[in-house]
Amino acid sequence: MNLFYERLRGFFNGKNVLILGFGREGRSTLRLLKEFGNCNITIADMNDVSCPETEGIEVISGENYLDRTGDFDIIMKAPGIALFDDIPAGTKERITGQTDLLLRFRANTVIGITGTKGKSTTSSLIYHILGCEGKHAQLIGNIGIPPFECLNGLREDDILVCEMSCHQLEYVQASPDIAVYLNLFEEHLDHYTGFDAYRKAKENIYRFQRPGDTLIINKDIAPAGIAAKVVTASLTEKADICVNGDMAEILGVTYDTPTRLIGRHNLYNIGIAMYAAGLCGCDTASAAADIISFDPLHHRLESIGTVNGAEYINDSISTCPSTAIAAVRAFDKVDTIIIGGMDRGIDYTELIDFLNSSEIENVILLPDSGHRIMPRLDGTKRTLYKASDLADAVAYAKKVTKTRCVLSPAAASYGFYKNFEERGERFRELVKSEK
Repeated sequence: MNLFYERLRGFFNGKNVLILGFGREGRSTLRLLKEFGNCNITIADMNDVSCPETEGIEVISGENYLDRTGDFDIIMKAPGIALFDDIPAGTKERITGQTDLLLRFRANTVIGITGTKGKSTTSSLIYHILGCEGKHAQLIGNIGIPPFECLNGLREDDILVCEMSCHQLEYVQASPDIAVYLNLFEEHLDHYTGFDAYRKAKENIYRFQRPGDTLIINKDIAPAGIAAKVVTASLTEKADICVNGDMAEILGVTYDTPTRLIGRHNLYNIGIAMYAAGLCGCDTASAAADIISFDPLHHRLESIGTVNGAEYINDSISTCPSTAIAAVRAFDKVDTIIIGGMDRGIDYTELIDFLNSSEIENVILLPDSGHRIMPRLDGTKRTLYKASDLADAVAYAKKVTKTRCVLSPAAASYGFYKNFEERGERFRELVKSEK
């Protein structure tokens, strides 16, 4: 078995382990610990998670599911659980997770990718280039594959491309060999005590890097005086990696990268992906040619068809103001935009100012955040429509859109949909419906 596996086995040996949260990652952790068979396992979750998988294992559920966290040697926390001050003092140092243990115990090269936006696309681009260039790689992490899933068949020369959310980075004690930090905007403030706590969680992607490691980071948030080599990136100004016209520029050299990805921001992601792959032995010019075969991910400026001659764009991944602005700027003409969703108290001033100065003719506002900002939007130059739900929004869009309608909510889906994917699929259904 590989070295990562053996190091994990030793870490858990003889320990009392709490699996905190029993979603996809929690189930993955349970499978591995059962395979080890060398520790005592307890599961804690707000909801009752009793099922055949948990037979013979103690399950703590209900509102007081956090009360016994101090009883365990190791707490394997699921990324989605926000702890705040809900756990006994002195237990935080026992909290870990799959991303932390990957970074602490791996023997393989790890490329970690974080940022408020663009993580999945950039991670997938890096993985795509590595594959095209004949490198062995695995794509894991926040993209939907728990890190422990890489253990099955892990080869010594596998490069692990790991998308890392703020939740996964919050409790890590090590950083990747190659860290990619794309950008930082207000997001996930419902999970943290404030923006500063969110920022600090993100910074863990480079906080523990060592000499010989590389940090590829947006120029606006680049740190000084760290051990790793710092490579700057920018969408708007000159940097080691930047956008020059309609091409990606890397260390002063421009590369023509024909692509099906839409928007200037994706040239930024492409340049970063090419550079990261180059650090793993890929030829940069060859990597540029690989981009044309990359399939864009769903729910990210995804064209889902036309209705009465108007194109409909699904950008359900958009959960903050900057992404809605980027979505509009990605096209030469947008006459209708649908925005709004879970209201997490994000400052929408930038988006409001952008919409008020834009040529958009129809702004359709969903609850709750869309309804909150509606009074601040200029209705003298455009039509403002207060929709009751997404079905109402799409029905109205079909009546007024002549050229292009973009769903770019600038808000989370929670409280209305399970996730942004479900919201995007619902939008697709509604657009294609005859109603």
